[in-house]
Amino acid sequence: MQQRMYPVDYGLLTPAWAATPVAETASDAAFAQGMLDVEAAWARVQAEAGLCSQADADAVTAIAKVELYDLGALAQRGPDGANALIPLLGMMREQLAASGAPSTAALALHRGATSQDIIDSALMLLASRSIAAIRTDLLAAAAALSDLSHQHAATLCVARSLTQHALPTVFGLRAANWLAALTAAGRQLDAAAASLPLQWGGAVGTLASLHQRLGAALPYKSDHQLSARAAELAANLAAELGLAAPAAPWHTVRQPVLSLGSALASVAAATGTFGADVLTASRPEIGELSEPREAGKGGSSAMPQKQNPVHSVLLRNAALAAPAHLATLYTAAGTAVDERPDGGWHTEWSALRELLRLAGGAAHHASVLAAGLEVHPGAMSRNMALSGDLLVSERISTVAAPLVAGGKAAVQELVLESLRTGTPLRTLLQGVLPSDMDNQLFLDDLLDPAGYLGSAADFITRIREDYTNWKDS
Repeated sequence: MQQRMYPVDYGLLTPAWAATPVAETASDAAFAQGMLDVEAAWARVQAEAGLCSQADADAVTAIAKVELYDLGALAQRGPDGANALIPLLGMMREQLAASGAPSTAALALHRGATSQDIIDSALMLLASRSIAAIRTDLLAAAAALSDLSHQHAATLCVARSLTQHALPTVFGLRAANWLAALTAAGRQLDAAAASLPLQWGGAVGTLASLHQRLGAALPYKSDHQLSARAAELAANLAAELGLAAPAAPWHTVRQPVLSLGSALASVAAATGTFGADVLTASRPEIGELSEPREAGKGGSSAMPQKQNPVHSVLLRNAALAAPAHLATLYTAAGTAVDERPDGGWHTEWSALRELLRLAGGAAHHASVLAAGLEVHPGAMSRNMALSGDLLVSERISTVAAPLVAGGKAAVQELVLESLRTGTPLRTLLQGVLPSDMDNQLFLDDLLDPAGYLGSAADFITRIREDYTNWKDS
């Protein structure tokens, strides 16, 4: 008889995040550990409040280790209650009984909570732990791009608009713009991380069960006193877990998930632009950039001469995949009903986890790509020369028009003639400029791409300063 296999997602079909740090921090095991951590923390908070004994809390904490549980069996039982927490509680109680824990420990476990409290809080823990890894890689990528923008602040290249040659620029500004996107995404992610909230509301978001328990254990009975004490315990639990303490439970108020998902999708988008630009520039016929050559990476299964830009491809992969998961979160939020969503909440789980994985994988690949990116100024000069003097035609129209009979319209006609005939624009201009001018010197200055860079240098400086402020915040 063939042995039944339960799915384990190693990322074979999702290389954008496979084998990166977030593959571990957002794994099934990490989520299960998050649920266990919330249950154990709640037992400890109860013990500090005198709602259970320290022995009870210690017993729950001792069995809150993911390696004690069969995750395949947990997954098999999950559909029976439509979530993984319900069968996990049964397994935890079995572990408590087998460990010789006090019988009261099983009563302290999960007291006053509901499945959504544990699962939402565990997902916030999963996000917090994953974001720490994502931020590390984002900072590494940003540091490398900052260095690139500084090193190439004077490296001339062609700027492209709607895929066509437009004006001269410097590669340092292009790298700085990649940096600016990563910095903005990093700040958005930091804001989301700082506000990841505890979920704690009991069965329907009223904490009625906890009120009942507090009313039996404490000398005061008023609803206001009980509410204040319940809020204090929830705040203590949030502090124990390193999460924010919200004003009230958010069972059907899904904005925390939307803010988090949007920040993660922003990371994927920012790194996606970086990857897409490198993919274009690394085409052999352009050849301005190339990925770092790493042993065992980028090879083709059929063509040994190829060196594929794998990091850029995976950045683009993440950027293309992330929006669909974000849309799922918004759809789920918009259909959250009553005091507990009937399917919308369940739909969030895999979408949010995949956004964590994609953002984490993208940040990691961006850090490797930025650190090892090879820049080829010779190819940049060669490509810029394809447009010749026409590259500064905008400047020519402004500066030369007042000197030429017919003004701007005449200059535009010269540009079109140069395009039609291939005659250098310099040659055509020499024939129409006033004879009493030093035309050669004037044209040398007018047609020099390095003289038409505007505020590029200042923008590079400002973007790098903004990155430094984020890094040091």
